Amino acid sequence: MRYRRLGNSGLKVSELSLGSWVSFDLQMKEEAAGECMVAAYEAGVNFFDNAEVYSSGRSESVMGAVLKKQGWRRGSYLVSTKFFWGIHNNTNEKNTLNRKYLLEAIDGSLKRLQLEYVDLVYCHRPDPETPIEETVWAMHNIIERGKALYWGTSEWSAAEIMAAWQTADKHHLHKPVVEQPQYNLLHRDKVEKEYARLYRDIGLGTTIWSPLASGLLTGKYNDGIPQDSRANLKGYEWLKPQLTDPARLGKVKKLALLARELDVSLAHMSLAWCLKNPNVSTVITGASRVAQVHENMKALDAVEKLTPEVMTRIEEIVGNKSEEDED
Repeated sequence: MRYRRLGNSGLKVSELSLGSWVSFDLQMKEEAAGECMVAAYEAGVNFFDNAEVYSSGRSESVMGAVLKKQGWRRGSYLVSTKFFWGIHNNTNEKNTLNRKYLLEAIDGSLKRLQLEYVDLVYCHRPDPETPIEETVWAMHNIIERGKALYWGTSEWSAAEIMAAWQTADKHHLHKPVVEQPQYNLLHRDKVEKEYARLYRDIGLGTTIWSPLASGLLTGKYNDGIPQDSRANLKGYEWLKPQLTDPARLGKVKKLALLARELDVSLAHMSLAWCLKNPNVSTVITGASRVAQVHENMKALDAVEKLTPEVMTRIEEIVGNKSEEDED
């Protein structure tokens, strides 16, 4: 395993990390989740991603139970959580980043995770109804009270991230150091184009999610949606249109042929492609069984196969690099 700095912070994260979205609680309970976490940890993974909203808090409870059972030294791993949607359908407790919600939500997450602090805490989406000053102060206070060490954002625009950073800078508060955006071969603009100046100007780090486009970049949907797919899970029906889009599937099939030439799997090539971007701090992988964890780790060996020539061939297939990014 190799490690990268989280932007300009001093924190180092494993190039591949393990996320709990969809899988924890919905697809596997504590024993299976524990086996996946142990497999990842033994492979050198030091970052485990979570969020309050995942399975309405139960994902955090599963991860917390595993961490307590394993008894790993706290300094040897990183845990994150994220806030915005909330888990209670009540005013001031959902779809917000107001101070009351954030300061109460962190306590709930720490209780479920059975931790004294999380390493990273994210504002899961922007909140246009709460003044940015209020949100920044609340995140600063969470860190000052020792309940988190770093904070960041997820799926914020570059302008929103910069506004938060400038507010923190003005008042000498803890600044956001990381963004968690979707990034994969089929979804690139925000990471490669919109955030381009933020890497240079404020040293933004990124912990990217959906590197395999919800499984599309594994090739498992080339012949339809398998019965055991997450797209068939209750509440995830919204995934089906993007998993059955003919244009996207056409690109995936061509990518699969290239991967075969390189003697790697399509999934490995897709994960390795994400790692070729130096502005990616870590690639969050998902798994519902131990074998998938081991398979994902093999992507590290595929990175060296993505030579400039291969990267050019990939660009020709996906054809989605913005003109402004062209050399």
